Amino acid sequence: MKKFLLITLAVVTGFISLAQERPRPRSQSKLDKKSEKRERLNTLMKQEEEEGEIIFRKHSIFGIKLATDGYGISYESGKYKSNRLTTILQFELNEKKHPKEYKTSLNFDIFGNVNQIIVGKLNNFYQFKAGYGHQYRIGGKANKNGVSVTAIGAGGLSLGLLKPYYVDVENDARQRLRKRYPEILDSGYGRIGAAGLTVGLSEMNLRPGAHAKAALRFDYGRFNEMVSAVEAGLNAEYYASNIPQMARNKEKHFFFNAYITVLFGRRRLNIN
Repeated sequence: MKKFLLITLAVVTGFISLAQERPRPRSQSKLDKKSEKRERLNTLMKQEEEEGEIIFRKHSIFGIKLATDGYGISYESGKYKSNRLTTILQFELNEKKHPKEYKTSLNFDIFGNVNQIIVGKLNNFYQFKAGYGHQYRIGGKANKNGVSVTAIGAGGLSLGLLKPYYVDVENDARQRLRKRYPEILDSGYGRIGAAGLTVGLSEMNLRPGAHAKAALRFDYGRFNEMVSAVEAGLNAEYYASNIPQMARNKEKHFFFNAYITVLFGRRRLNIN
């Protein structure tokens, strides 16, 4: 019995050794494909450096933006015209804050959450923006680990979305009501908290406008298929009518801000 176990152990060990030395055909196929793709990419990199040919055909990039007056998300589709020039189509969804907005804590609800309101807020100001522009590479190291610097200019249409801001209040009879500023600024209502994000959606108003921006993008993956970049720039917007954001504050239709965006996405190689 002991000899049988030893022989069995030796056979099993032999099979394990053979399996480790000889990878599965499918795994080997995947390794071969990755190796071929890497070789093609290296060849294209040399062609771009030596002959100025285009490595990538297009890109798709998502962004998370923090601005001096708000925040947002973005999507960009780009088509490479040369190894330096790219045409871009951008879409953004942002929320713009008034510089005098501040939250006031009132009390706790039955679940222990803090009820807060923004005193004097008239509307939540959202924006949907669609723009067209160009990206031009102005500098950067011509190697795989280099940082590429590009200049960006773009402009297009803006659609302002104004959602009324409601506050839950109580009157002297302890009745719960839903009111807006400026009605409750100097009233005797007891304020409970903000009514919620979805309240007022059916009353949303539209404000058409236009925007333009200029920026610099620092791309840490210039010769990689995965995009990893940071963009910093200036943005200007003009709306056809004034935007009411805060009670007892001057309304305006022109906005100017600075922003920084973290970008991530994917490039597609110029390979048939």
